[in-house]
Amino acid sequence: MRTILKSALLATSVLVAGAFAAPAFAQDVLHVPNLSYRTGPFATSGTPLANGQLDYLTMLNERDGGLNGVKLDGSECETGYNTEKGVECYEKTKGNAVVTQPWSTGITLQVLPKSHVDKIPILAPGYGFSAMQDGKTFEWAFNPPSSYWDGASILLNTIADGNLDNLKGKKVALLHLDHPYGKEPIPLMEALAAKHGFTLLPIPVGLKEMQNQSAQWLQIRREKPDFVLMWGWGAMNGGALTEAAKTKYPMNQFLGIWWAGHDADLKLVGEAGKGYRSVSWSFPNNDAKAMQDIKKLVVDAGKSQAAPGEFDTVFYQRGVLIAAMMVEGIKVAQDKYGAKVVNAEQVRWGLENLDFSEARIKELGLDGMIPPFKTSCSNHTGHAGGWILEWDGAKFVKASEVMQADRAAIDPIVEVKAKEYAEANKPWPTQACQ
Repeated sequence: MRTILKSALLATSVLVAGAFAAPAFAQDVLHVPNLSYRTGPFATSGTPLANGQLDYLTMLNERDGGLNGVKLDGSECETGYNTEKGVECYEKTKGNAVVTQPWSTGITLQVLPKSHVDKIPILAPGYGFSAMQDGKTFEWAFNPPSSYWDGASILLNTIADGNLDNLKGKKVALLHLDHPYGKEPIPLMEALAAKHGFTLLPIPVGLKEMQNQSAQWLQIRREKPDFVLMWGWGAMNGGALTEAAKTKYPMNQFLGIWWAGHDADLKLVGEAGKGYRSVSWSFPNNDAKAMQDIKKLVVDAGKSQAAPGEFDTVFYQRGVLIAAMMVEGIKVAQDKYGAKVVNAEQVRWGLENLDFSEARIKELGLDGMIPPFKTSCSNHTGHAGGWILEWDGAKFVKASEVMQADRAAIDPIVEVKAKEYAEANKPWPTQACQ
């Protein structure tokens, strides 16, 4: 496995893979590998997310001795956000994993059929194939707390002031990474454009164009869309924001999905980015109990890889939340089956029975960081909704209460796409939900 060797050298209680495992942790370990990417054009986005996850696991190992006395092994396998490498990492880490995190929609789509055969749950928080919300069809896949189609619905409702008929006759550009991730919202947006009479203008950005989007922004200047919605990631986000500021595109008409709401990207344009908005199912809260414990036991103790200032950011703290969802799924499984070292099939049940109620969020020390949600046999997303965050020139601030997606618009498309997937991958197993 290609591990992050720096993690092994740090004085942290999070284990690393194989030969680096300390003998004291040889027994009673829960393996939760992370198919991370700290290198390549997406590293600026992937690194703080990986750091947040790793630090949450380290905090639990330091503070609580792990989870119910079982250490958590947060080994990383470097993918560089490359689909082929991601599949290789999945194969290398699946042996003792109780859950896998593909960390890319492209990798998720490749691993999806494998996980059903291997019986290892996929945890893809806020990414992946949106139709994975259908737990009957996608028994082993989970994308809580909100899907890409949830995010697309919220963004469209934001620019339409709550009524999509207000978009009739308008033009909405979708500036998106030319990758499975960037194409994910298109089916829903096309259906809503046809229904409500607005024009959807997809503008793809190739992997080699991310830092030089002059052609895309020339098209935007020529087409004069009423709004630009961004489905960007890594270097693409900074490139788009720089071009928008250079061409003086109105920032209050420029909005992004949660992966296009990264503090570091907006700091590239600073004050010129004021008014840019992003939907987000997470919000940083340094004063939350879990964050204070991470700061004391991990960051201040020199056991974190996080860069100075990273602790305060949306993406670092979103990484914390992703780890918290994963760990909660394991704990629910431990409680259900009366076992400390649960297996992948038991963890699958745990992820299917998450209940992030307001009370539970508070118990976990994550106050104000994530909206409540609940998964079930038939609902593997939970649909927490999200806040609209706005860049004030220096940081992201909440610009709305929690907003919900339009289920009446999304659920029928989920049903169609889930059925299409099952038909295309026959024989595809399904589970019966009560």
